[in-house]
Amino acid sequence: MNNLPFKRNSALASFGFFSIFILNSCQLLSPLGLGKKKEVVADSTKKDSALVYDKFLKNAKIDSGIFNVINKEKDFFFEIPVEKLDKDFLLINKISSVPLALNEAGLNKGMNYENKVIRFSLKKARKEIWASEIKPQVEVPKEDAIARSVADNFTASFIESFKIEGYNKDSSSVIIKINKVFDGTEKSFNDVFTNIGLGTSPKTALSLIDQMKSFDNNIVVRSILSTRVTEGNESIPISLTITSNILELPKDAMKPRFSDPRVGYFTTPRWYFSDKQQEMEKRELVTRWRLEPREEDVERYLAGELVVPKKPIVFYIDPATPQQWRKQIIEGVHDWQKAFEEAGFKDAIIAKEVPKGMDFDIDDANTSAITYAASPQANAMGPSVVDPRTGEILEADVIWWHNVMTALNTWMRVQTGTIDPTVRGNVFSDEKMAHAIRFVSSHEIGHTLGLKHNMGSSFSFPVDSLRSASFTQKMGGTATSIMDYARFNYVAQPEDQVQAITPVIGLYDKYAIAWAYRWYPNKTAWEELPLLKKEIESKQDNPYYWYGEQQDPKNTVDPRSQSEDLGDNAMLAGTYGLKNLKRIMPQIINWTTTSGQDYYKAGKLYMAVIGQWYAYADHVSNNIGGIYLNNPVLGDGKDAYAPVPRQKQEEALAYLKENVFTLPEWLFRKELMTKTFPLKDSPVGSFEYAPYTLKREFQYSLLYNLLQDQRLLRMTEMELLFGRAQAWSVEEFLKTLRQEIFAKTLKKQNLDINARMLQQNYIDILLVTNNKSMDKLNTKKLSFVDQFMKAAKPAFCPVHATAHTNSDEHDLRNVHVSGMSRTSEMLTVKRAELIQIQKLLKAAQSSGDFTTQAHYQDLLMRINSSLNVNN
Repeated sequence: MNNLPFKRNSALASFGFFSIFILNSCQLLSPLGLGKKKEVVADSTKKDSALVYDKFLKNAKIDSGIFNVINKEKDFFFEIPVEKLDKDFLLINKISSVPLALNEAGLNKGMNYENKVIRFSLKKARKEIWASEIKPQVEVPKEDAIARSVADNFTASFIESFKIEGYNKDSSSVIIKINKVFDGTEKSFNDVFTNIGLGTSPKTALSLIDQMKSFDNNIVVRSILSTRVTEGNESIPISLTITSNILELPKDAMKPRFSDPRVGYFTTPRWYFSDKQQEMEKRELVTRWRLEPREEDVERYLAGELVVPKKPIVFYIDPATPQQWRKQIIEGVHDWQKAFEEAGFKDAIIAKEVPKGMDFDIDDANTSAITYAASPQANAMGPSVVDPRTGEILEADVIWWHNVMTALNTWMRVQTGTIDPTVRGNVFSDEKMAHAIRFVSSHEIGHTLGLKHNMGSSFSFPVDSLRSASFTQKMGGTATSIMDYARFNYVAQPEDQVQAITPVIGLYDKYAIAWAYRWYPNKTAWEELPLLKKEIESKQDNPYYWYGEQQDPKNTVDPRSQSEDLGDNAMLAGTYGLKNLKRIMPQIINWTTTSGQDYYKAGKLYMAVIGQWYAYADHVSNNIGGIYLNNPVLGDGKDAYAPVPRQKQEEALAYLKENVFTLPEWLFRKELMTKTFPLKDSPVGSFEYAPYTLKREFQYSLLYNLLQDQRLLRMTEMELLFGRAQAWSVEEFLKTLRQEIFAKTLKKQNLDINARMLQQNYIDILLVTNNKSMDKLNTKKLSFVDQFMKAAKPAFCPVHATAHTNSDEHDLRNVHVSGMSRTSEMLTVKRAELIQIQKLLKAAQSSGDFTTQAHYQDLLMRINSSLNVNN
């Protein structure tokens, strides 16, 4: 491991700047390893203390900054100015290096796992400094009577104490030994192994402070912490390098801006109390950088001229980044400059390589960087560090995993390989890959600016417009926001000659940046509200500016806001997508394999094609029982909830009948499957999925999702609100579904293995979802498909918000629909469906060939057993 150099040459300390002074009238404390307490007379104090401290400082190193850091052998001390006591500091803990075991699990350099606001306070009677953790979520006017109650009901919690080792010569600073909170002895400042999910404690014998550096507004501490984790019969040693920053929060706090659910920003909560209230006011603060015009440019800014902000946003490119990608990563950052011009600022965001000779420390909380992580992970993320008092983004890091290029390679081949010959091979040209990297760079930088995913932006484009060369060129890319997971244009057909097929920063992004970053002088956050609302209202009738909140992909409520989809009609988009997949299937071996090579790459691409097919079916399924979710306000004429139109739900079922109920034979080409099965990598090697098993599992997964209680309950809710003319009832849906699945049975036809598999899957799902204990076991089995899809279609930045006050897990939009299983309407309708199938099978049990009749007898036995029927 390379030690970072100090930012300046540490000199041997001299008595001139530091001296331990008197804590009690006649005693000089000499911890610091200086021996016993020594009685001194008052008039010789300075001389004696100088001698003692000179002796202590021999061979010690001092780094001056916000706190002076004294390092003597393995011990570290903070000299904290008294004026810095009871001030707010942000403790920021980040990963700086990881072993292979954690690298493989997705933990890498640059990841921020824990932030908290702390204060150092003097406990004079105890001769100690206590550190407390602050939750700066509450605000109250100091002059209000309720301020006393706020002070008593929102107190700090103390997390650590430090013995005072001494003072400097004029008692303006206090000295404490800081080792225990960074060397693994105590977890109060850094509980890394709990935070990353290992649940172990550091082994102090194998943990230490590697280095401390002091800067003007922060201290950087680098520690090595070791532990041991037991997995099965194996005990694995784990050592991490951790960088902790103690960053002084700004004295002149940024003016906050209140969020609005119609614009997608990460937020931090704020509670306001006052004597005038009848109810506490809850607000969410937008997380954003502080962009303000320079004093000499204020008039020009207010006149509408573009000005350079007082402090631009600057990102540095990690020197570990391969040279061929740096230019396009930088361009991906600079693409946001046009968006900031909508807010009145030019050159507001800059990315650059580290200049030669620069005192650069990628772990310094004053430095924002795009960190390059050597890892098998195919991902990227863009977390930021936020001042919880105001929502100000203080620093941000894009974590760029090396293997993100494998995901880009897969996406482009599967989604656009038929219209772009340059993305068909196993390896792309540097120019092509760099172009794709630019898109990812822009997306992740968007998160560091405070933007959440806008999964609804792709819905604003009509599907057929994505086949228009002129439309896509004019609008740019595949959606109105690069913060969608819109990916590449899989709708366009080879004859369309579409060139603009990559996501880019769009109209929504520019509008959202203008909304959050436009500077309003001399206005409080409350006074800004009418201006901000007016800006939203001016765009709300234009679908290009609609914000569709991210949802749980396993329980999607609003089908307009889905990951990986394109256009305003999933059925039509999926149909076009399937046409391209059909063109790819015969080419898989040609695109992946040359003479003498095995078929490993072909199996991987094959898996990606199946994953894309599954994604289309999933997008379609979510229209059934879907609810359009909005965030209306009084006067805008909008409803909060509306069912997906019945006609569109029926169209979705027709798509599933064609492409899921009978899995398409073109997806299981014998010419390909005699060479390779679909492959998924795992820690123990490649998994090869045989076709019948894969068909059964994928069909089962899609049908299971289609029959979830949540989906059927949503259909019931919408029927009650809107009636059957607008909403599709559960009864009608299940009847139609049954007629499709048992179409051959109703005609007394023989059933082939695919028809039998479909009926078996459907009935089994009804049986297990009727029995909650069976359903829990069944959910575990479905993890097969989840793992397959994760490998086939990895999602970017799934944990990008971990450093924000609110994580994605708490921000996902959902509609709560559930009920006691014993009284749920869904139990009734599913049992009724089983009874209808039972009657159908009894009428048909003597029809068909021997295998068909055996199949019916088996199904009847299963249903009778579930319904406790004897025959």
